Amino acid sequence: MISFDEALRRVLEIAAPIALETIAFADAADRVLAEPVVARLSMPRQDVSAMDGYAVRDCDLGDLPVRLPLEGESTAGTPPGQVLPPRSAFRIFTGAPVPVGADRVIVQENVEREGDCVAIVRPYGPGRNIRIAGSDFREGDVLVPAGRRLDWRALTTAAAADQPVLRVFVRPNVAIIATGDELATPGNAAGIPGTIPESVSYGIAAFVRKEGGAVLWSRRSADDTRLLSELAVAALEEADLVVVIGGASVGDRDLSRTMFGEAPDYIFPRVAMKPGKPVWLARIRGRLVMGLPGNPTSALVTARLLLAPLLAGQCGRDAARSVTFEDWRLAADVPAAGDRETYVRARITPEGALPLGSQDSSSQASLLDADLLVRLRSGGSAFQAGDYVPAIRF
Repeated sequence: MISFDEALRRVLEIAAPIALETIAFADAADRVLAEPVVARLSMPRQDVSAMDGYAVRDCDLGDLPVRLPLEGESTAGTPPGQVLPPRSAFRIFTGAPVPVGADRVIVQENVEREGDCVAIVRPYGPGRNIRIAGSDFREGDVLVPAGRRLDWRALTTAAAADQPVLRVFVRPNVAIIATGDELATPGNAAGIPGTIPESVSYGIAAFVRKEGGAVLWSRRSADDTRLLSELAVAALEEADLVVVIGGASVGDRDLSRTMFGEAPDYIFPRVAMKPGKPVWLARIRGRLVMGLPGNPTSALVTARLLLAPLLAGQCGRDAARSVTFEDWRLAADVPAAGDRETYVRARITPEGALPLGSQDSSSQASLLDADLLVRLRSGGSAFQAGDYVPAIRF
């Protein structure tokens, strides 16, 4: 059994991208860039109006009011190149090309229309209301760096580069196997004595997708050697990463480590942490396999702390950044940890991190309120309300 810090170090050491691929921009949402997105054009492409109003030459303005004949119109999408004659004005709209010769846009609130003329009747201020060509970015600029996940903001910026395809990291295909004779599909447990709803695999599948992985399949099996072996063979053949849920015991009914038909090449066999001691990671037939405890809280805590960085690295992101602890003010006292590093579930309140009442590893109801995991080092002292402790968002 190793420490959490050592387990995390080993995860970060092996958390590497699966492969690269080229995809259409339309399919790029939530993917991670393998190469930077470079602008194919400048923005704005030419000088454009920042306001609805009238394009004029500064030299044609004098004491108010100023009357000028209206000689044309420019709207967004109008081809650039129109010329503004001397001592005249163009009607112009936001985003429209500024006609050649114009060097100011007077906002429409300061202008009155008089037939085919306009009268500038109110002070218009120093602002020219023109967005200069290339003022946002220029052709050849890197708009989104490699390694960035294309969330809704990054995707908007990337679209402005006018690239039809992008190079991204391949999503790891993840197979999930939940084990346990006592497990039933949600909706069926009430009618089957001795069973409980199987909940963890649904949460882990959602977690995998949130972290950027692709759930190849998620299946549940009773503690049957033949059935589990068949699932193990399929998982190792089809998936990049296998997640096994179950095996909180160490007896004859714990088949999660033997279902693969050979001894795992352990990266770590268990971790000195609470909850989550049974978590393990190994290579089997060239594939990575992570075993999560069967208790719901234990499974989700270990997934957040050890599966998250593994998936981040496989997806092409910075794996270390996915496990970032920050100092939080405690809103209540916390007892000292024992001989294992302990992660206390806590809720964010105006007073700080408030530890939840139930810290049982099998608890499910309290998961809904768990915003943080407060880290307590083994052998440390107790903390009082107002103390600052390291915590990670859960």
